[in-house]
Amino acid sequence: MWRSYYDQDCATWSPQGKIFQVDYAMEAVKQGSISIGLKSKTHAIVIGLKRSPHEMAGYQEKVFKLDDHVGVSMSGLIVDGRLIVKMLRERCMSYKMLYNSPFPVARLISVVIQKSQKKTMKAGERPFGVGLLIVGCDDQGPHLYLTSPNAEYYEYYAYSIGAKSQPAKTYLEKHFRVFQDCELKDLIMHGLKALKASEGEIELTSKNVSVGIVGVNETFRMMEEGALKEAILQLHQQQPEPVPMEQ
Repeated sequence: MWRSYYDQDCATWSPQGKIFQVDYAMEAVKQGSISIGLKSKTHAIVIGLKRSPHEMAGYQEKVFKLDDHVGVSMSGLIVDGRLIVKMLRERCMSYKMLYNSPFPVARLISVVIQKSQKKTMKAGERPFGVGLLIVGCDDQGPHLYLTSPNAEYYEYYAYSIGAKSQPAKTYLEKHFRVFQDCELKDLIMHGLKALKASEGEIELTSKNVSVGIVGVNETFRMMEEGALKEAILQLHQQQPEPVPMEQ
């Protein structure tokens, strides 16, 4: 039987044991612009490359604050990601009003996963077509989590998602052991180098790059444009490090 017989909804399994709509949602993440996350002992950061549909249009935001202690960058269908951001902001606000404390980061991830799992089980719905890199900080230190449309999640030292993300992964895999002892400015520079490795053909500027930062005893914030310009200028002045390109 043809593949199209099995990809009409999320309640139909193919003979190969796959749910094709979930596979399509995972592919949407791979087609989105790149997002990168990495952490040290004191900080966790996310970096997002923003796209513009036209030279006369603005850039689409990819990095969002969820609460004082947690933020997110996304790749894939940004409209789906915004829906999740709205839901998580409401959960964080309700938890803070009820318990007068921040929403635990690990439990916040479970909220995303439970919502994503429900989207893969009903015939009348479709999976979220977005992957999230969520950074947060609690009494155990900084955290970096990846959530996927198939309702899986993992905690990482560093990771990248989106189009052309393999060269960035290669850079992160090569250097992640030094991230733990990095100062914030060095951690940001490693993230920008990973981004440049994947998007060497695109000129990185403070307009098309967003950096979100959270740290121990520091609230989540967006890197200021002036500081981001200086970091990108420093990046351009350094000698590029060769990274194997994606096959």
